[in-house]
Parts: sequence; structure tokens; C-alpha cells
Amino acid sequence: MSVAMRPGEPAWADVNRDVIRTVGMPGNTYFSWLCLVGLILGCGVAAWAWQIWTGIGAAGKRTPTMWAMYITTFVFWIGIGHAGTLISAVLYLFRAKWRTSIYRASEAMTVFAVMTAGLFPLIHAGRMWFAYWLMPYPNQRYLWPNFKSPLVWDVFAISTYLTISVVFFIVGLVPDVAALRDNATGFKKKIYAVIALGWEGSDSQWRHYRRAYGLLAALATPLVLSVHSVVSFDFAMALVPGWHSTLFAPFFVNGAIFSGFAMVLILVLPMRYIFNWYAYITDKHLDAMAKLVLVTSLILTYFYLCEVFTAWYSGDHFERASVFAKATKQYAWAYWGMYFCNSISPLVFFWRRIRLNTVWLFVISILVLIGMWLERFNIIVPGLAHDFYPYTWGTYYPTVTDSTIIAGSFAWFFLLFLGFIRVMPSLSIVEVKEVLPHPLKHAHEGHH
Repeated sequence: MSVAMRPGEPAWADVNRDVIRTVGMPGNTYFSWLCLVGLILGCGVAAWAWQIWTGIGAAGKRTPTMWAMYITTFVFWIGIGHAGTLISAVLYLFRAKWRTSIYRASEAMTVFAVMTAGLFPLIHAGRMWFAYWLMPYPNQRYLWPNFKSPLVWDVFAISTYLTISVVFFIVGLVPDVAALRDNATGFKKKIYAVIALGWEGSDSQWRHYRRAYGLLAALATPLVLSVHSVVSFDFAMALVPGWHSTLFAPFFVNGAIFSGFAMVLILVLPMRYIFNWYAYITDKHLDAMAKLVLVTSLILTYFYLCEVFTAWYSGDHFERASVFAKATKQYAWAYWGMYFCNSISPLVFFWRRIRLNTVWLFVISILVLIGMWLERFNIIVPGLAHDFYPYTWGTYYPTVTDSTIIAGSFAWFFLLFLGFIRVMPSLSIVEVKEVLPHPLKHAHEGHH
């Protein structure tokens, strides 16, 4: 019996072969990137050690700007982690078929981004060996965290988000790891056998798997809204001009999804090219992601306009002065750079030809990430630098130490991702097969 598939469409056996082939196929390019990323990470660790040795002043922290690039980057990485949960959980519940080829990479991105974000409260605290003081548990010090502090809420929000994301990620991996186990030999086979949790692909296993996956998706969906809302309360609960706003929760959540999709594109496009996955990550996937980036960009622009209008219409002198200072004073470069990257550059996605052009997609995604980092910088640094009293105003200057630590955080993220694609399938074998036509469906076409 011969099976006739549509031209250019992979068969089920092709999916197994193409995905398993990518695991453990490092070439010289892979190792050169690994060395570069490792070198940058080493510089970041050295800068962190220098900061611990000399004190937090090495990072340029001065009154009044006691929060600066660390908290900016913390919020940025939490935002990056949001697209993974959205693609995995929300689009799964809505049965969006185009998520199948990209959700594995985006789930890995979520876990690694939250792991990166979790470092920044430790780095920012200076003496990170006292970080356990943030955890509420009975102790002999008679100290208890202040539950009115949004920073304590962060600890709970992020730990919950990381836990659910990791469980969701591992459950989704189980059938694919079983496929790796069946193709591996020796020590690797033993490791994959442990991770596969005895998966045999029986009917009862599939029914339990589907039920568990659906429940975890339903559990993870509220986290998309709640976690970044809690992070936004770090600012909205304070009285600093430009922070004290009811707009911040939806503003932060939308911005998180916006930057998260840009990072997914930055990770998926090179994988598509290097692994030759044009049959799996098609123009349809790129088009859908570019449209989501465009929609979230337009919503974000609306929030920007609301922010400026509210400051003007409220008649509050401090709010007006804060917006005016951002637009015209020493941080104006960051303010206008944010508008260009987040509001103007994604407008090119109105043209389908550009939505399908990988070079344009990659460049706009990088601009979006720069713009979203600048947005968080614009909220935190100018807000603190231009407070209520003129005699407390000051300018924050980034130093080599904190800039190197932030570069190191990006290296840490990419190192984790490079390690992941080396040992695990970065495309879901099971879910990609589900959206392909069934082999038996076309079997009769092969009869002659």
C-alpha cells in the first residue's frame, strides 16, 4: 500500500526523524556560539563578584535612583516569560493549530526567562546570602516579611509561575522524550527512560495525559494575567509621579505578551533556518506571530497615549512635570527610543510581504525587545530621578559593573536555551503529528 501525501508535506515518520536528528547534532557553529555566550556569562559573573566585594555602589546606585537597571531587567525578563504560557496554555485551550510547531521553544523560553529574572532580586539586594529572609517561615530571628510590600508578592507570584511553568513543560515533554528513549542507546537511553516516566503510548496513558495537560493549561492561563499584574503593583502601589496608576496592570500584561512574542521569533527563526524546519514552521506560523506582535503594539500605543493624556488632563503638576521631564530632559533618548521601537517600527507588519520576510521579522523583533527594555527603564529611572522635591533630583549613570551583569543575564538565558536544544526535542513530535493529515486518510489514493 502506498500513501499519497500532499506535495511538500511531511509524513508522520518524517516528523520523528527530523526532530530526533536535531538532538545532539552540534557543529562548529553551535560550539562557537556556546563559547561566545559562555565568555559573556563569565564576564557577568566576574562583575557580580566585584559588586559583592566593593558594595552595591559599584552598580551606580545613588540617591534618589536606588532602583535602576536591575529592576528594569527583572521586569523585562518576567515579561519575556509570558508569551510561552500564552502560546502553550491559552492557545491550547482555544485549539489554535498554529501553536503546535512553536510552543515547545516558547515553553522552554518561559522557564529560562523566569529563572533569569529570579536572579535580579538577589543581585539587587547586594548581600544575596540573606535572600531567604524574604520567605515567610517560623524562625529564631523573630523576623517576618512585610506582606504589605509588593516585593514580597513578587516572591510568591514568581515562585508560583515558575512551578506551574516547569510542571507544564515537563508533562508536555514526556511523549517526545519516550521517542528519544526508543532511538537512543547506552547511558542516554537510561536518562531518557527516567524522564519518560514509563511512557508506552497506551490508550489509558494518552487519556490521562490529555486530561492532565488540559487541567494544567487551565491552571496556567490565569497566571498570564496575574503574575505580571503583581509585578506592576511594585510601581502602582507607590506614590512616585508616573507610577501611581490603575493603568499599570493591563499595561504590563500587554507589554509582556508583546515582548515575549518578539523573543519567540528571535529563537524560532534561527532554528527554522539551521534545522531546515521549513515544512513545520511555515509562513502561516510567522504570519500569525507577526499579527500578534502588531496587535499588542497597537494596544501598547493606546496605553502610552492614555498615560500622557491622563497626566495632562488630571491637572496634577507632579504628573505633568514627570511626563515633561521624560520627554525633554536627560532621559529623552530612552523615551523617544521607546516610542520608535514599540509604536512605529511594528507598523510595517500591516504588509503581508514583510510579515513573511524573515529578515524583517528578526530586525523588528530585536527593536521590540530594545523598546520594551527602554519602556521599563522609562518607568523606573526617570520616575525616581525626577521626584516631588527638586532638591532630591539626580541623574543615574550606568556603570561597567551593572551593564556587564545585564549582558551576562542575556548570556545565561541563551546558554540555557542552547543546552536545551542540544538534549531535548525543541519541536513537539506529538502535536505536530496531530495537525498533519492521517496517513490512512490518503491510503485509498495509493490503490491502483
